[in-house]
Amino acid sequence: MSNFFETGIILENEKARLEPLQESHFEALNEIAMNNELWKFTSVNIKSRADFRKYFNEALSEKEKRNAYPFAIFDKQENRYGGCTRFGNISFEHKRMEIGWTWYHPQLQRTGLNRNCKFLLLSYAFETIDLNRVELKTSHTNLRSQNAMEQIGAVKEGILRKHMINPDGSLRDSVIYSFIKEEWPEIKQRIFKNYF
Repeated sequence: MSNFFETGIILENEKARLEPLQESHFEALNEIAMNNELWKFTSVNIKSRADFRKYFNEALSEKEKRNAYPFAIFDKQENRYGGCTRFGNISFEHKRMEIGWTWYHPQLQRTGLNRNCKFLLLSYAFETIDLNRVELKTSHTNLRSQNAMEQIGAVKEGILRKHMINPDGSLRDSVIYSFIKEEWPEIKQRIFKNYF
């Protein structure tokens, strides 16, 4: 995995293309990020171009530190950029990582874009780099996100109490979900059979 962070990983199918995040994506993604509703359940508060610049630069910095691999999401059917996601909390030593930091333009939510992206990311994680575990987490108040994770076969493992502090100072409990390698073939056939 020594060259993982230097590799230009592009994941795509008929609906979605995930491109390694780079500076050229900033303007298109900044426009999407100005939709305040995207950040309601997150630990960041994006209200301005400067806020998003900080968020964007931190994503690139995490890649440089080899902690994360962020992607820009391109919706091939709509022919436009639709949001961001990333592999994060990467531990090749323990053969695990997290999929998260995911957001989409409100018009592209519930269009199948997210499910296509999750299929591409999970396939890469289990079939290409042979991980044992992929984690997802969300706010305990984000019921829509929890439902979406369960619909794609993620297993709810529990709640991390007082896990984070929200931008407004309130405390967030985080709900943890996961996939493991042994479960992936069945989930792939049952949930994602139309995606490959």
